[in-house]
Amino acid sequence: MGALDSHIRKKKFCWVIGGIITQMIPFEPPPEPPDFDKKVRQPGNAWLAKNPDPKKGTRDYWSPFKSNLADGFNNLCAYSVMYEPVGTVEHYLSRDNYRNLAYEWSNLRFASGWINSCKGTLDDQVLDPFDLGEDWFEILLPSLQLVLTDKVPEQQRQKAQFTLERLRLRDDERVLRQRQSWYQLYLDGDLTLQGLEKKAPLIARAVRKLSQADSQE
Repeated sequence: MGALDSHIRKKKFCWVIGGIITQMIPFEPPPEPPDFDKKVRQPGNAWLAKNPDPKKGTRDYWSPFKSNLADGFNNLCAYSVMYEPVGTVEHYLSRDNYRNLAYEWSNLRFASGWINSCKGTLDDQVLDPFDLGEDWFEILLPSLQLVLTDKVPEQQRQKAQFTLERLRLRDDERVLRQRQSWYQLYLDGDLTLQGLEKKAPLIARAVRKLSQADSQE
């Protein structure tokens, strides 16, 4: 257990954050791998040219770069913002509706499989992880529900709420169990606050917010 975590537990979540670097949310677009164009974009677009019928779908050339994508997202799902050990290559603008973007690195996100399935062809009806503002979402403790904050611009609130509901990020059992697992590891002392920051940064942020509130009582 780190010194900071020990101090927090002994002092009822005292607001002490020295030495900790907060995980940046939203995500920054990861740089395109040097060989992505040769191995994905060029052969992919060539395949599309030979198969213009949308019913033929797309051929998967992107999977070999899933690890690059995961590294770019610090192994966090772009939507749940929690550690994702497997994940999928998610096309923000779906292959069904935007075949021309199927092989563009800038259109790829790293996401949990079930969330990718929930998103389907919703495309830009949901918020792009790259376009989120700082602190637009927060985790409530102890419920671990994900909610909007007042920092979401008015013109984006409907879309943000739609994202929570359609991707089942607010309180779906699957995502709540995952949050509970990480939070409990921290409470039991099996995961430091620094570790929680890497695995579930929104929960770590909620812990800090709670500690700030307690310190002001």
